[in-house]
Amino acid sequence: MKAAVVTTPGTIAIEEVPDPSPGATEVVVKPAATGICGTDLHIMDGEFAPAYPIVPGHEFAGEIVAVGSRVTGYAIGDQVAVDPSLYCGHCYYCKRARGNQCENWAAIGVTDAGAAAEYVAAPMANLFKLPAHLAARDAALIEPLSCALRGFDVLPRTMASSYLIYGSGTMGLMMLSLAKRAGAESVSVVDLNPARLETARRIGCSAAVTSAEEIEAPRGFDVVIDCTGVEAAIRDGLQRVGRGGTFLQFGVAAYDARVAIEPYEIYRREITITGSMAVLHTFDRAGELLAAGVLDPSIFVSHRYPLTSYAEALSQFRAGLGRKILIEP
Repeated sequence: MKAAVVTTPGTIAIEEVPDPSPGATEVVVKPAATGICGTDLHIMDGEFAPAYPIVPGHEFAGEIVAVGSRVTGYAIGDQVAVDPSLYCGHCYYCKRARGNQCENWAAIGVTDAGAAAEYVAAPMANLFKLPAHLAARDAALIEPLSCALRGFDVLPRTMASSYLIYGSGTMGLMMLSLAKRAGAESVSVVDLNPARLETARRIGCSAAVTSAEEIEAPRGFDVVIDCTGVEAAIRDGLQRVGRGGTFLQFGVAAYDARVAIEPYEIYRREITITGSMAVLHTFDRAGELLAAGVLDPSIFVSHRYPLTSYAEALSQFRAGLGRKILIEP
């Protein structure tokens, strides 16, 4: 089969690789769509240090084309989305229901062959069966939505809270949509990209600005969420948290990123600083939310590329052009 293969950091090519075979409790999925996200850039740049070569692609959905001998509840032809998380189940954190902190953490498309390919193997336990009305080519949005849900799981959820979100790419827009659904009093968005700010307005934010200085908020915000991983945005966001408020580091920063904090202000204003990492017991909930129409795929997906154009799609993502970019093998 054909697959996009990162052979070494900075090098990617479409190559012929062996077709996957399902283990006893695995299925083989033919992806209908595979999303590109910041993790794929980190893999391309060698920052996540997987074993190369690696086939990326951890956001995907498609059709089951083969099943293992002990698979139950699923059959060839079923349309599914796949949670890429591969927790060990026996380490200190897994046994405390914190699988996203697994000491032996692995994931499809990060440490194991992913869905930037014509076929990909996945555990039966990681499948979410799609309802008939939800197209598999749109259901690749379930994985990033499940990450956004994990972010909301660590936040206080108080009705009529004010939110400030840095970044209006896919994740920022998802956070915006979830905050509105969670009963926010206001949700403001900061981004330097005019096209992305326009999408935030289309979804229905309270303000879409290029600087938080443009928003009148003398008491700050109850919840500030960074979806950029950019030092300047994080630094600014920490200053915008109101008394008793929460700052969520959601965006993936570079390993060497550093931001100074003011311990006295954290103490005085009783600020909570927290983070959220990937997926944790949120994948099925995200599937149910997408099926219920919480997101409009036609708004969130801006580009669809064939597998042969994976490198071009990755370059476009790096340049910050568009919203969610999908590969359709």
